[in-house]
Amino acid sequence: MARFMGTHTNRLDRKGRVSVPALFRAELARLGSDEIVLRPSHQYACIEAWPMPEFDAMASKLDRLDVFSADQEDLATSLFADAYPLRPDGEGRIMLPEDLIAHAGLTDTVAFVGMATKFALWEPAAAKRRVLEARNGARERGLTLPGGSPTARTPTGGAA
Repeated sequence: MARFMGTHTNRLDRKGRVSVPALFRAELARLGSDEIVLRPSHQYACIEAWPMPEFDAMASKLDRLDVFSADQEDLATSLFADAYPLRPDGEGRIMLPEDLIAHAGLTDTVAFVGMATKFALWEPAAAKRRVLEARNGARERGLTLPGGSPTARTPTGGAA
């Protein structure tokens, strides 16, 4: 499973190229494939970047839907019509398609935001707002992860 962590900001050049952060490239290498899929987010003005194995696993869930149903057609179109599979070049750069640059409102810098199994490319100020919004939303809704922690603790704080 992928573990993209942290927020990293890099320059976007005039040709639409940006360097994928070294930590993210290392995680792609750990996964065994540097191929990623870029697509516009369904919910936010950002670009989602999925490692190909994670994208394939997510997209395979379409198989659970009836092939010619409206749900399957809408989701398949939403996932694949604006998706761009690509690999970083020898210098770790990717070329962002113009429509994705416009969707995310990118200009001269890009914030790469780790999201565990994927990462997102944001306009830096929008990324800061989104991280704060997510943190506040999780706190206000009392969100927690299901199950116990891998290092379960007793009520007194000692190891179980």
